[in-house]
Amino acid sequence: MSTSTPVGSADRPLRVAVIGSGPAGVYAADILTKSEAVKSGELTVSIDLFDRYPAPYGLIRYGVAPDHPRIKGIVNALHKVLDRGDIRFFGNVDYGTDLSIEDLRKHYDAIIFATGAIKDADLNIPGIELEGSFGGADFVSWFDGHPDVSREWPLEATEIAVLGNGNVALDVARVLSKHADDLLVTEIPDNVYAGLKASPVTDVHVFGRRGPAQVKFTPLELRELSHSKDVDIILYAEDFEFDEASDEAIQSNNQVKTMVGTLTNWIAEQPEDLSELKASRRLHLHFLHSPVEIVDSPETPGKVAGIKFERTELDGTGNARGTGEFIDYPVQAVYRAIGYFGSALPDVEFDHKKGVVTNDGGRVLDADGQHVPGLYATGWIKRGPVGLIGHTKGDALETVTYLLEDRENLPFAEVPSADAVVDLLDARGVQFTSWEGWLALDAHELALGAAATEAGTSHGVEVKRERIKVVPREEMVSISRDGVAAQV
Repeated sequence: MSTSTPVGSADRPLRVAVIGSGPAGVYAADILTKSEAVKSGELTVSIDLFDRYPAPYGLIRYGVAPDHPRIKGIVNALHKVLDRGDIRFFGNVDYGTDLSIEDLRKHYDAIIFATGAIKDADLNIPGIELEGSFGGADFVSWFDGHPDVSREWPLEATEIAVLGNGNVALDVARVLSKHADDLLVTEIPDNVYAGLKASPVTDVHVFGRRGPAQVKFTPLELRELSHSKDVDIILYAEDFEFDEASDEAIQSNNQVKTMVGTLTNWIAEQPEDLSELKASRRLHLHFLHSPVEIVDSPETPGKVAGIKFERTELDGTGNARGTGEFIDYPVQAVYRAIGYFGSALPDVEFDHKKGVVTNDGGRVLDADGQHVPGLYATGWIKRGPVGLIGHTKGDALETVTYLLEDRENLPFAEVPSADAVVDLLDARGVQFTSWEGWLALDAHELALGAAATEAGTSHGVEVKRERIKVVPREEMVSISRDGVAAQV
């Protein structure tokens, strides 16, 4: 479509919508604003960042354990980007419900999907549907105060199995085994504290299919396990198997070397008589276990009563194969933490096997494999739920580079006015939140933490609570919008 005013000029900036305000979305917006074309004055851009939640930061707010030491640094970095004022934030706006692809195309020249992945990957074994079988991502959403999940969680088991050897598995296991009082220094909501406080858990078992040299968590996550008070870590000598690929990885990869060194040191320091361990809770790390079946019992039909594994062995390449030896563990709950999986987006081609938007380097493709002009993807919805923050930045750079290459051939928006999308949301009664609204909610949560700290001190409890998350969506929206209204 032709336009009388050049798109990308001062009078008609290139209008870009980013769907998702987690690291992937914020980094894409930031990289676009800092691109050479923009810095040189050759191009001007106007970027709106949309999120289905009232607050920004995506998986950093709702997908990372609250006691993770890296959270604050990542949040601070994202805050600095959005606080500059050159990227607008629209929270509590759901793509596909509040705004359709037609709406976005009408108001924006390009759309970048950065919706991430929030669902648990499937594990198809018998018994996975039993009561007491949970997705790790669902549990993370609960303890992170996700506004769209139940505020209650059934923490009734004394013995728990966590399946997976990635960072999410360790987050789940650490929160399950940690004493609730030790989480008061974090931002966990009051309902989460109450639930964890009442948990009768004594033993949490983490199971990985391969060996210690093949784990997918990071040294930082591993070391965090040892910081939990009154929790003993237990390992098993028969699980420490290393093949040729393991030895090569240990020699060539410092991260693998560090983690294997930590694990071997722990088991070397472990007393032969485990009865000498006196903590009230135990965190067991198992390797070379492949889950076969979650079982119930005649006494508790329909409920988890145990889990069966096949012992595995390494095949020389770092992969595992079954040995034909089976072992049962009595547990009353099973959490699968074998990965996240992306969700399909309305009116966008989706690869249901990989859980990603169909794309080529970030250019969204149609059913025939052709690039859909103006549509892009970045982050986990582009490449799948693997990699760390550094990979997300690289993803965003690749996607933005393609967008800039395509900018002369984009399907230019019919109604590019920055006010038009605000008017549309208002007309539809969408109670959207803004960056200023987030600052109001942020201040409110910090005030809740300060009040709890003061109340604790008055009762002789010296625990500083930096913030307490607000959970109900309606309350988040109300605080955000009322805070902005009060400023006006």
